[in-house]
Amino acid sequence: MNFIFKKLNGLRLARYYMNKIYILFTFLLISFSASAQQFSQYNTGTLYDSFENPSVRSFIPDSSRQYAFNFFIPNFNANAYVTGDIQQALKNRLFATQTGYKANALQIGKSKNNHFNANVNAYAIMLKSFTSLNGDVEMGFSYQLKAESRGLVSDETIALFDNVANFKGNPYDDIFNNHFQLQTYNQISYSYRERINKQFAFGFKLSALLGIKYSNFDITGSHAVFDTVNNAATLSMRGRYYSSYIPGQPSAHDYLPTFRSPGASITIGTSYITDDKITIQANIKDLGFIHWSSRSLASDFDNTTTITGLASGHREDSIYNAVIKLFRSTQAMSKIGSFTTKTNARGELSASKTYWIDYDNNFKYTPTLIGSKEFWFTGFTAALVNHVQYQNYTATITASYDDMKLFNVGAQLMYKTPNFEVYGGSERLVNTGRFAFAALGNQTQIDHIGTYSGMDIFLGFSVKFGAIIEHPMNSSYIPMGEKGFFGRLWGRLFKTGN
Repeated sequence: MNFIFKKLNGLRLARYYMNKIYILFTFLLISFSASAQQFSQYNTGTLYDSFENPSVRSFIPDSSRQYAFNFFIPNFNANAYVTGDIQQALKNRLFATQTGYKANALQIGKSKNNHFNANVNAYAIMLKSFTSLNGDVEMGFSYQLKAESRGLVSDETIALFDNVANFKGNPYDDIFNNHFQLQTYNQISYSYRERINKQFAFGFKLSALLGIKYSNFDITGSHAVFDTVNNAATLSMRGRYYSSYIPGQPSAHDYLPTFRSPGASITIGTSYITDDKITIQANIKDLGFIHWSSRSLASDFDNTTTITGLASGHREDSIYNAVIKLFRSTQAMSKIGSFTTKTNARGELSASKTYWIDYDNNFKYTPTLIGSKEFWFTGFTAALVNHVQYQNYTATITASYDDMKLFNVGAQLMYKTPNFEVYGGSERLVNTGRFAFAALGNQTQIDHIGTYSGMDIFLGFSVKFGAIIEHPMNSSYIPMGEKGFFGRLWGRLFKTGN
């Protein structure tokens, strides 16, 4: 019996600390929740590349088999970063053996903001088939889980989680003007790719979106008075808050597809090979919307709350619960009803060319220059992707720079044959290594404050099966088909037989 009670107490403690960390992550925007950019996959011809950049082919006639599938092994990428003074405090809270935030780097009363961004894009199902040799047509189906999260959080917010004694003066204005957005959804897609002629290819991905969770708050004004003797604070906030409807307490079941919050999106891609053998790609990605449930909440708040117990071990829970109650207060101008949000659409333009390094054509070098711009946010990223291929092995080095003035170097290793592929890597190699060492308890990396702290990781796998796609001269049987719809339309418009 004593053994059972010890186990139950252990489970309660584990659940308690997990809830604390979950609450902290939710309030501070660290939820791994991202249409994540993955430049390293450009021009690899993997199954993942063909779904993300739909004009790219994934089958090679006379080499590949007719069907490609990931056999339910997730192909995913995830990334997250945080900038500013709060890096050390957060890593210390998450990874150090001692408790607390080690908030000595935080500046109080200056309203300094720190940027957060976190993204996940995970394909659970990817299935594609080669349907027409004459039209070079590929069709596919996919199911993926995506999430997008971003925001700003002040130094003082983390200091409040650490200790009320960090606040020496009174009162404080606008030190908690935080901004947060989180959107997670399921995406079920149909993709189509066709080579219209020897130079031009076109593809698209049509998607049904099934919303999971949306949360957004913009705090435009705040006022705080601290009572360090009684470990309490009186906090006033005004702003706007959105929250999608989830019945009861969130659970794993809520991540399953449901039609409660429907939406749609489209990805369109084209590629063109110039006379100099330069491949130019243009993509519009994830242009869409989600219409959230009519039982969702939107509120304009301008209220005051008192937070107690700021010296207790439950202060994180106390702060979170008090702030959420303020957002949803009956005194707020609240409206129960549906609202519509946009997905994080972006446009991308790239140019690449392949060079054979040696006379025997064993080594191939393919540099790709990419520019990516988010439609609804200020985000812009430029990247140079360098693929070096020897037979079936490819090593990739990626360098990128964005409008946050963050420079990143990434690496990828891939083994790829016409019918099998596996790869993995990181778009932020150095910072991911530092983050991993911090997670393992390395105090030097926990205390390190650089331009940003974060991680990025991606993995992929797929296999092709079925009959080999062969040209008629080599084949006993192949469904030749005819040119695709767009190829026939192109021929009629331009009077060409290509």
